[in-house]
Amino acid sequence: MAKKKEEIITFKVDEALAQAMKGIDNRSAFIRNAISAALQITCPLCRGTGILTRDQVNHWREFSKHHSVEECAVCHAFHLVCDAE
Repeated sequence: MAKKKEEIITFKVDEALAQAMKGIDNRSAFIRNAISAALQITCPLCRGTGILTRDQVNHWREFSKHHSVEECAVCHAFHLVCDAE
């Protein structure tokens, strides 16, 4: 079986984050797992930026004519609800 090609990605962190990570045995694995988890819950529209483009806002306006964001009475999570028939 062929070994998957790995890519090395580096990035800078501030002193506070570097200090916070000092006690972690395998920081590379920790960072990989944290990034992987974050990508699984990233907003599909803004892709994690928190900002929609003008075109995305236009699509959202059309979509929201028959959808709303509501809070679940049980778990209090916000979710999309479709009212189209």
